[in-house]
Amino acid sequence: MGGPDPESTPPVSETDFVPISALQHFLYCPRQCALIHVERVWMENQLTAEGRILHGRVEQAVTDRRFGVRTERSVPVRSRRFGLSGVVDVVEVHQGGRVFPVEYKRGRPKRHRADEVQLCAQAICLEEMLEQSIPEGALFYGRSRRRTSVVFDTELRDLTTQTAREVRGLIEGGTTPTPVYERWKCDSCSLKEACKPERLQRPPAVGQWLADVLAD
Repeated sequence: MGGPDPESTPPVSETDFVPISALQHFLYCPRQCALIHVERVWMENQLTAEGRILHGRVEQAVTDRRFGVRTERSVPVRSRRFGLSGVVDVVEVHQGGRVFPVEYKRGRPKRHRADEVQLCAQAICLEEMLEQSIPEGALFYGRSRRRTSVVFDTELRDLTTQTAREVRGLIEGGTTPTPVYERWKCDSCSLKEACKPERLQRPPAVGQWLADVLAD
């Protein structure tokens, strides 16, 4: 459960770094990832605004030390080995030098592993920068106001590095996947109007199609 093998993957040029956030977007929805990171489309809704405000509060806080734990906020990280870069919301340095990353989320724990992969990618970057193993971290969810512990085991690390490769392929390919409408995801996505998952997933009736064309 240690850090990644430095010989396992050739280093990536810094000009080709993939944003860590793209991994989270990809696991939530590959089309959303492509809209944001290939087509550069972004729209905000209530959920994304709440998340932005939450992260803004974290960023405004200063570095502090309490009970022997030094807390650094908005820490930039990168990994040349895996071609990733991003910002960790909180990095705690405990007594003895143990490093513990924390990522803040507005909602509650998800049914998928996108948040865990995002945090694991941050830990992998920190391991490369600090040259030390980071076995675990935490996700703080604003809805429950508590932390969820995340262990960076082999399964999660493999999922994270595989996702990084798939995201790189998606971005380099420059192709946006066709939509797959899933109500639990699509109805809360800020890009729903730009994505049009219900309209593009299946051919509309001729009358509705003509009305849409005239309206556009």
